[in-house]
Amino acid sequence: MSSAEFPAEFSPAAERDLLEIVEWIASDNPIAARGFVAALEKAARVIGEHPEIGTSKPDTASPPIRFLPLRGFPHVVVYTPDRAPPLFLRILHGARDLPEVLRDI
Repeated sequence: MSSAEFPAEFSPAAERDLLEIVEWIASDNPIAARGFVAALEKAARVIGEHPEIGTSKPDTASPPIRFLPLRGFPHVVVYTPDRAPPLFLRILHGARDLPEVLRDI
């Protein structure tokens, strides 16, 4: 994906998350997988333009880490807004135990 599509950087963990999610969705519904990528592109543009838009959840991860739900999907983008461009740390299903998954961030 080009930086023009994603005005944010991806950590290695977020890159793995993206590939795994897209592969999993595409195995059942390739059109939905493309929709997921489009929703992520839109979220990246919004976060790139307004890095503070996400919610801070100090009980889940220490600030400045923020969370933005991915519209139309049960996933959340976990990112840090304190750099330009913002860094996507993880892309996770919202039903996961986020404090446990993010414990080492």
